[in-house]
Amino acid sequence: MSGELGATFANDLMKLIFQGTAIANIADNAVTLPLTGLYLSLHTADPTAAGNQTSSECAYTSYARVAVSRDSSGFTVSTNSVTLTALTSFPAATGGSETATYFAVGTASSGTGKILAAGPISPAIVISSGVTPQLDTGTTGTLT
Repeated sequence: MSGELGATFANDLMKLIFQGTAIANIADNAVTLPLTGLYLSLHTADPTAAGNQTSSECAYTSYARVAVSRDSSGFTVSTNSVTLTALTSFPAATGGSETATYFAVGTASSGTGKILAAGPISPAIVISSGVTPQLDTGTTGTLT
């Protein structure tokens, strides 16, 4: 089967994934211990659809993934697009240097978690000692 998702369903699917909002008669979030947070990661190259959260992940000194609430306080969903609701800062670099060109949203705070969505960062974030990488509310993902 090929084609597109219906616009309303695509928006509902984004809300299920990023806000934990049930889709009536199709899916709910009422499992034992549903995820209450998702984790943002930075990458030096496209982690690809087949990758995981460690694929091309940044590794500057003091780097760590950042938790974002899996609800409307963490993500805004509108017209099949998801955005961060607030500026999100990663730990400041205390050593090393690299350029973050992609971000990902995944399921794990560390290790090989599942990537739910990824996209390019524009402009790329040049990271060196003292730099605090940030993603803002203009960081967007779209489902079509």
